[in-house]
Amino acid sequence: MRKYKKAFIIGFVLFNIYGLLCGVIYFFQENLIFLPTILTQEHVYEMDNSFEEITLVANDGAKLNGLHFKVENAKGTLLYFHGNAGNLQRWGQLTEFFVELNYAVIVMDYRGYGKSTGKKSMENLYADAELWYGYAKQQYPENKVTVYGRSLGTTFATYVSSKNQPRNLVLESPFYSIEEVAKSRFPFLPIKSLLHYKFPTYQFINNVSCPITIYHGTKDRVIDYKQGKRLFTSIENKNKRLVSIPKGGHNNLVSFEGYLDTIEEVLLAN
Repeated sequence: MRKYKKAFIIGFVLFNIYGLLCGVIYFFQENLIFLPTILTQEHVYEMDNSFEEITLVANDGAKLNGLHFKVENAKGTLLYFHGNAGNLQRWGQLTEFFVELNYAVIVMDYRGYGKSTGKKSMENLYADAELWYGYAKQQYPENKVTVYGRSLGTTFATYVSSKNQPRNLVLESPFYSIEEVAKSRFPFLPIKSLLHYKFPTYQFINNVSCPITIYHGTKDRVIDYKQGKRLFTSIENKNKRLVSIPKGGHNNLVSFEGYLDTIEEVLLAN
């Protein structure tokens, strides 16, 4: 009898842990996916290069904050969708790498990041990405615009590229889908039923007609290299390139020769 009681207690505990994990994924997925840092509306950005601060207004009234680095006689323009943490104070400084290469850059904060406002949803975030692409087209010829996505931003970059005709698409540390990332971490949970944010990048990638380049570090511990490789393999567009960075992590690819030696060639591709 004692043996059965012990088995019952263990089963009860495991069942409750399972239910707790399901609850955390379902109710707190925004906290797991999005790691924003909020700024006051009075915040003054500090950058090494000159820029214009801009605000776009979405259909639901959300105010979307961005920075536009303008460059004379630029080689081209980057519409840059950043990762899931921080805000424009950090990401603006990181994108100045491209300004130094003589590219104009438009980079924005998602809803709830920095000075940007509005209620998040997968549909709203994709619509916001399209709004920013529209802004880029108003400023520059579309065939001069490179769409660049990093980490979380790769799904938005792929989405807008699938609906438009940019010069090229560059994805740094992309995922096949957030659903697949979650499944790899919690294979024992019914992830498909729990996630509101599936971010199915693979569904958009084959509607992209411009050149596609993927950068991914083989030692990425945030988004496994296998995710980027799987996304690359799924691309039917023959004008594609995978630049694998041996020993590269998630946040340090710009420090590797494999990135530095190829990025300008990639940005000029057509």
